[in-house]
Amino acid sequence: MTKKKTEKDLKNKDVKNEEKKQEKVLTLEEKYQDLLAENAELKDKWVRNAAEFENFRRRTISEKSDWIKNATERIVLELCDVVDNFERALHPDAEKNRESYEKGIDLIFQQLDGVLKKEGVKKIEALGEEFDPQFHEALAHIPSELKDNKIAAVIQNGYTMNSKVIRPARVAVSNGEAPAETKKEKKKKNKV
Repeated sequence: MTKKKTEKDLKNKDVKNEEKKQEKVLTLEEKYQDLLAENAELKDKWVRNAAEFENFRRRTISEKSDWIKNATERIVLELCDVVDNFERALHPDAEKNRESYEKGIDLIFQQLDGVLKKEGVKKIEALGEEFDPQFHEALAHIPSELKDNKIAAVIQNGYTMNSKVIRPARVAVSNGEAPAETKKEKKKKNKV
């Protein structure tokens, strides 16, 4: 009986071991399927997030473009008032005289200057100042009564906007030499 029991026990153990192996295989198969499902779920989430981000990026670019267009609208409306006043000045009534015309042009200039000041635009004062390449663009080096490297003439005004140079002043810089006599002045000296 002990021998039968032992054989029976061995067979039972073998059967149990075989069942455990099958359970392990099934468990590994199940784990594999679970991992595949999890991978598919993560991939789906990733694709959705990538699509959402792309939509967000496009929407942001579109909004930024709209902001830029609308930001200039306010200043353009103010400039339209200036243009209207210029049109009125260019078509004066027959009764208007030169003095009122000049006064009107001066008022339009002040209006335009006011619009620019509201936007933080300031003229770069350059005449007689020391040449500074951050604010000035030298177009010529000319003889002048001024010292060397001083701005002798402003060819085109420069402007800053909120302390940033948006257009440098185009200038002629003194070379420190006095200007030569002109031909007329030489003739006058020769006659005397």
